[in-house]
Amino acid sequence: MPNLESTTRYLRVEPAPSGHDGVALVTLERPDALNALSFDLLDELAATLAALDGDGVTRAVVLTGSGERAFAAGADITELADQTPERLASERRFEAWDRIWATELPLIAAVRGFALGGGCELAMSCDLIVAGDDARFGQPEIRIGVMPGAGGTQRLTRAIGSARAMELILTGRTMDAAEALAAGLVTTVVPATDTVGAALDLASRIAAMPPLAVREAKRLVRLAAERSLGEGLRAEREAFFGLFATADQREGMRAFIEKRSPVWTGH
Repeated sequence: MPNLESTTRYLRVEPAPSGHDGVALVTLERPDALNALSFDLLDELAATLAALDGDGVTRAVVLTGSGERAFAAGADITELADQTPERLASERRFEAWDRIWATELPLIAAVRGFALGGGCELAMSCDLIVAGDDARFGQPEIRIGVMPGAGGTQRLTRAIGSARAMELILTGRTMDAAEALAAGLVTTVVPATDTVGAALDLASRIAAMPPLAVREAKRLVRLAAERSLGEGLRAEREAFFGLFATADQREGMRAFIEKRSPVWTGH
């Protein structure tokens, strides 16, 4: 995977180990602050994901945190403590969250330790969550006088239902990996030391699929949470029809008929 490895102030970006073709590993690098999500870190992450989206090589991304204690323990409260409504709106720093959500590549969060507040919101901004058995999730913002502000009230409710989400958000309690799995928040739970490896394996399985179809399927699954069933079905059919203009559709169906493995080109 050429020209992928890089390091910014708060991120390490590298190709996944051998055997995980098409997968990028992005690591949050603020271990001294439990990978707290500063505005600059979020800007760097949004820019990095946009670059990977358009590099023509990457087909899936694993996002994790450095160290064993936290995926991301939350927002950087030292940055937020003295903010005002006017400053938050005018400086538009929260728009990085929208840019992260706009990523077309499949994103897999590999979560060890704390994923709280903004950390939980970042994990939920990914498409799949592989949790170590030491992971803890929650939206404890209520305990510091505010509420979730980067998608927590909306995505947690869609993931686990209003009753559970309401209780977690209004009390600020956290849930462990087993409860998160039972509630439908995470994709799978693995031994803590296997977390990144399991996420890379999952990403590799996705990266081996036709990339145009993967991106369209991701878009339509997300759309299901935002549109009525009728609108979603119409959008799905339009996307399905559109894929019949791709070389990958012709290759995939021809390979099936000829009983061989397909070779995807992303065209």
